[in-house]
Amino acid sequence: MEERSPLKPWAGVPTELSEMFRPHLEALAEEMIEEILAGIPEYARPQDEEYARLVRLAVEGALRQFVDLIMDPESSWDSVTAVYREIGWAEAREGRNLDVLQTSLRLGARVAWRRLAAESERYNISRRTLASIAEAIFAFLDEIARAATDGYTKAREQEAGELEHRRRRLLDLLLAEPPAAPQAIADLARLAQWRVPRTVAAVVLYERGRQPFSHPSLPPDVLADVNRREPCLVVPDPEGPGRGRMLESALRDWVAALGPTVRTEDAAKSLRWAREALPLARRGILPSDRLIRCADHMPALVVFKDEELVRAVADLRLAPLRGVRPRHRERLMRTLLACLQNGFNATEVANRLHVHPQTVRYRLHQLEELFGDRLYEPEARLEMEMVLTVWLTSPADALPHPADVVPLDGPRRGSQEAALAGADPH
Repeated sequence: MEERSPLKPWAGVPTELSEMFRPHLEALAEEMIEEILAGIPEYARPQDEEYARLVRLAVEGALRQFVDLIMDPESSWDSVTAVYREIGWAEAREGRNLDVLQTSLRLGARVAWRRLAAESERYNISRRTLASIAEAIFAFLDEIARAATDGYTKAREQEAGELEHRRRRLLDLLLAEPPAAPQAIADLARLAQWRVPRTVAAVVLYERGRQPFSHPSLPPDVLADVNRREPCLVVPDPEGPGRGRMLESALRDWVAALGPTVRTEDAAKSLRWAREALPLARRGILPSDRLIRCADHMPALVVFKDEELVRAVADLRLAPLRGVRPRHRERLMRTLLACLQNGFNATEVANRLHVHPQTVRYRLHQLEELFGDRLYEPEARLEMEMVLTVWLTSPADALPHPADVVPLDGPRRGSQEAALAGADPH
């Protein structure tokens, strides 16, 4: 008897047993296949001849390999490992885990051991030799299971790569201009395992530069490509419960701009607005310490599409503030914006600014003196609200101060005298 190897326990099985076992392999294979098919319904496919061939090839190949190893522990594993890699591959492609395969291996080993135990007395196999065979069987099962796992893993990796590629193509298709045909999106979405939602929003982002960098941990329904030149996402149902918190958490290492919610076929429009917001965040005009929701910053986004327009509108609408002392000018600007946003309701404005209603009325009187009838003109009100919203929420160096704009016609004399006094009565 050869010396037992701890790495190759079949080397400890008497070589003469290989010739004893070989004539019985065909019958043993039939018995093992019958028990496996009976015990594992997933493998019982009478109409699938190719699958039946693979099962038979696996069982017969494993038996021959085991007997060959008893005869020659250095026998090549290539043929049997190739079969079990293919089986592992098939299990992955059919969406099963390896538990079913492990069960089939145990069933086959049980049949082999039952047959061996029944014949042991006939062939005068000692208990010590039976123990050696049992150890060899377990080690052998580990080896072929390892081959199956290798095939399974490779299939999963390839499948994941294919799915990721399809999802990136789908992202491109959704954001294309002009929009892609709905059927093309639906077909690719099915292949990418993505349910087409009713609404989406696009997100564009760039890294904050923090270390260590964290790849966004996003739900599987969010289409993402952070490795492209312009990293971006498409978020389904962005107004759904918890979606905002999810994005805030996942994108904490990124400066991110969330475009407005649109129909899925209009995803490119959401992307355009998100693209407008990101440069403003880089400049500090929009806050970059949290997710930038474009819907909350539309005045700034509209105005900053043309900064010359900002200056022109300010020159036209805010020129009367030029002669007001700086500290009081700021109070008048905030009061004017609050009045425009609250329909000139002194009580509402006072609550918003945390001042007395009489203070609001006093400032409003000053504004009427400064602006005259233009204060209540619908077109002028809209333009002033937009410009003031941007001015009062932007950094000091983002735009020229209203005091620096060139007035078109200058303030009225009486209003200048009142405003220069610069003191509130409350």
